[in-house]
Amino acid sequence: MHWYEDEVKALEKKIRELPYQPETLFYGSSSIRLWSSLNDDFMAYKPINLGFGGSTLAACVWFFDRLMVQLNPKRLVVYAGDNDLSDGRNPEEVFIFFEQLVVKAQQRFGNLPCYYISIKPSPSRWHLADQFRYANNLIESEIIKQDNNWRFINIFEAMLDADHNPKKEYYGADFLHMNPKGYELWTQLITQQLSR
Repeated sequence: MHWYEDEVKALEKKIRELPYQPETLFYGSSSIRLWSSLNDDFMAYKPINLGFGGSTLAACVWFFDRLMVQLNPKRLVVYAGDNDLSDGRNPEEVFIFFEQLVVKAQQRFGNLPCYYISIKPSPSRWHLADQFRYANNLIESEIIKQDNNWRFINIFEAMLDADHNPKKEYYGADFLHMNPKGYELWTQLITQQLSR
């Protein structure tokens, strides 16, 4: 995990120097890190962007205690998992990392409202579509079964066209990371869940 060290140290510094107490933690991979409009999109929820580039769900578990130690939020929003699958891990492993994250969050924050954003259908990784669906299904099914403080935000279906292929209009030139239109959709879907 040493290759994340510089970014994690930068996040620690960011947390120390915050001029406000964040109420909503957005945590995860570059889909969170690159969300330049996040503070404006969720202004009412006093957010902080704790994304770090290339992060896996495994890395989110690894650095959780270290990054969360000074924070006392009202809610936690997580996006990670597709990098794990792209690195060669299988959906069952992603599910295990999710379960570990649930334990970490419970230990640190108790029954804090937590939200898992489903793995997105990136065109550049569409060869992994079945694995994305399976990992999403494992996590959503567990969240429904446990019926506790976690909620599943399904952005996967909303990002597909009528033929069930990814809508390229939501993505940048690399067809992996999202453009402003993609983040606009995410803002709508996430806000629907946060406002319940």
